[in-house]
Amino acid sequence: MYKFFFRLVFKRMDPEQAHYTAFRWIRLAARIPVLRTFVAAALAPRYKELRTEALGLRMHGPFGLAAGFDKNAVAIDGMAMLGFDHIEIGTVTGEPQPGNPKQRLFRLVPDRALINRMGFNNEGSSAVAARLASRNPVFRTTVGVNIGKTKVVPEAEAAADYVKSTERLAAHADYLVVNVSSPNTPGLRNLQATESLRPLLTAVREAADRTVTSRRVPLLVKIAPDLADEDVDAVADLAVELGLDGIIATNTTIAREGLRSAPELVAETGGLSGAPLKERSLEVLSRLYARVGTRITLVGVGGVESAEDAWQRILAGATLVQGYSAFIYEGPFYARAIHKGLAARLAASPYATLAEAVGAETRKKAAL
Repeated sequence: MYKFFFRLVFKRMDPEQAHYTAFRWIRLAARIPVLRTFVAAALAPRYKELRTEALGLRMHGPFGLAAGFDKNAVAIDGMAMLGFDHIEIGTVTGEPQPGNPKQRLFRLVPDRALINRMGFNNEGSSAVAARLASRNPVFRTTVGVNIGKTKVVPEAEAAADYVKSTERLAAHADYLVVNVSSPNTPGLRNLQATESLRPLLTAVREAADRTVTSRRVPLLVKIAPDLADEDVDAVADLAVELGLDGIIATNTTIAREGLRSAPELVAETGGLSGAPLKERSLEVLSRLYARVGTRITLVGVGGVESAEDAWQRILAGATLVQGYSAFIYEGPFYARAIHKGLAARLAASPYATLAEAVGAETRKKAAL
């Protein structure tokens, strides 16, 4: 039904306009008590066997919404209503910014992919912090906050910009993510180099600790799939050294190999997400797990279209899995299908719990 509706309506709309239209519908449904109860019952059934503990948090399951969909924390209950076990909002920057000029979002339907060059369009950390502070949750869910660099801030002053956002947002975050891997903010990916990343993560960690003294706010870093293998290893080693809580692998890619969509679409600049990212993001995830093991939490994202994709991420080393682009193509039953399929795969596996399955395939390969 949704796929027919997508072809009939959404496919004919500007992608960004379609996004905001669907966004409004989700938010509206979440505001109507009887409707949201009905929708949640249909789309967010719970499977006890999928209950997950990660980052010191308990979640209904391992599958969450990646950053980028809800940049300003306006639809947390709506996305929880659709079955996502955690919602990562943002990317939020220190100051509000409109993002890049439109058109800046493109669908590559034959590739089941998106190209975006949104440019961290958001209301800024002060406004988002105020919204989170005033939130009256309808559904219990885990809320991560993804922070990035304001575009006009020079690279040399990036740490101070991240610290500003941390001081405003840490108290309202179940976990924090430092995003240094979007290709749409000039110079941002340079911060992934360990000589830049070390002082940045240290500053954010210190800011979170002095801002929130009643608990430790878990801190993660999100990396690009375009890093060379040795750079992936270097980030993994740095994360362990600094006592980071997790790594999210991976963000969008600037690569364009093997795409079937029209050349004029493929030529658009920005980050590519969706199915073409599947293989590389899984490689990076497996490499990270081989390097860090169980010392930090890994989050797998990139090309997660199905329960099988999510299961492969778990076997490779992910405790948590996220999706976004496939939601655009799969529609409101996306999270439900992931949960149902994961429960079936766990039941058919030799593992008693999801925790036992985490990294099993990577460990098996290492033992050969």
